Amino acid sequence: MKKRKAKILIVDDEFLIQELLTILIQQMGLSVCGRAETADRAIELAQKHCPAIVLMDMRLKGEKDGVDAAIAIHKSVGSKIIYITGSREPKTISRIETGYPTAVLFKPIADSQLRTAVDAALSVWSEQTTASSAPE
Repeated sequence: MKKRKAKILIVDDEFLIQELLTILIQQMGLSVCGRAETADRAIELAQKHCPAIVLMDMRLKGEKDGVDAAIAIHKSVGSKIIYITGSREPKTISRIETGYPTAVLFKPIADSQLRTAVDAALSVWSEQTTASSAPE
């Protein structure tokens, strides 16, 4: 059985944050399959690439937010969602809780926090991938 390589989708409306996250993910030896600034583009890329993990900002360009994108991605692709947000407002946290969070990180994030969250999400993704491809 061929093991699927984990791909990461980065969704953030700020170019510099996208760049930083891309560098950090690549330093972990992982592949970035795409980057998006809007919920619609994130959904489109997720459906095309089927990423293991989506690094998701809450506030995006356009009408929809990160939770809108995360719900659609989780339901259609099953990706693990790691939210990265600058807001600690109770309303924001409550909204995130409805969007299938695997982890929530608050900006500014440390490299070690991202690595820990990604490793944990990959572990869950790998277990689910192995279980779903096991013969019945």
